[in-house]
Amino acid sequence: MGKLYIVPTPVGNLEDMTFRAVKVLKEADFILAEDTRTSSVLLQHYDIHGELLSHHKFNEHETVQSVVMRLQGGATAALISDAGTPAISDPGFLLVRECVKHGVEVQTLPGATAFVPALVSSGLPCDRFCFEGFLPQKKGRQSRLELLKNESRSIVFYESPRRLVKTLKQLADAFGGSRQVSVAREISKLHEEHVRGSLDEVIDHFEKVEPLGEIVIVLAGAADTEESVVPQAQPDDPMQMLMGTGKKKNKYK
Repeated sequence: MGKLYIVPTPVGNLEDMTFRAVKVLKEADFILAEDTRTSSVLLQHYDIHGELLSHHKFNEHETVQSVVMRLQGGATAALISDAGTPAISDPGFLLVRECVKHGVEVQTLPGATAFVPALVSSGLPCDRFCFEGFLPQKKGRQSRLELLKNESRSIVFYESPRRLVKTLKQLADAFGGSRQVSVAREISKLHEEHVRGSLDEVIDHFEKVEPLGEIVIVLAGAADTEESVVPQAQPDDPMQMLMGTGKKKNKYK
């Protein structure tokens, strides 16, 4: 019986790759990638030349059984996404579920993910939180926000830059404009930025300054609205940003 490794990859800075992740990718019999073109850049950087196969949300239902059969036959596979940890707002859950169902060992490596640094840097309570990922685009969006109205923990969302202001306004309508929030973008890249303040203040900021790059929203919980006041919306000092490797498409996990 083989093994499936879930391997996190950098969300921005290629130096965030772990030694173990590189070792696992080099030794795997084959690598499953969300986008082979995007992943090829990372693999070439670390001199990894194993068999690379496409595994994404549009084909995973068709390919999952053949992958499981190879693993049952003794092969070792590594699953990666474009950036971050697979199965977190990206493909991976279906394959993991089928491997578990068929007795194939699954091992997930610790590593890069966007929401953890965004949460820890937010200035909002991070000892207890809930992760919502991307809100439903249309159907179910308002009902989801309604369910979160009395959530006392910090709430983490992913969002695209083009929908950020609209989403922040919907959050203000649902939770009130005074609710504290932190918006992180371009985690671990050259232009990493955290904008903190009330929803009204952060909306005002991004109506004046176009948001670019990958976005993580950390919203104060209902019980923490009064206690967790973070500084008024100001971007971080660019001189303190981490050096990154440039832009990737909006894929946060």
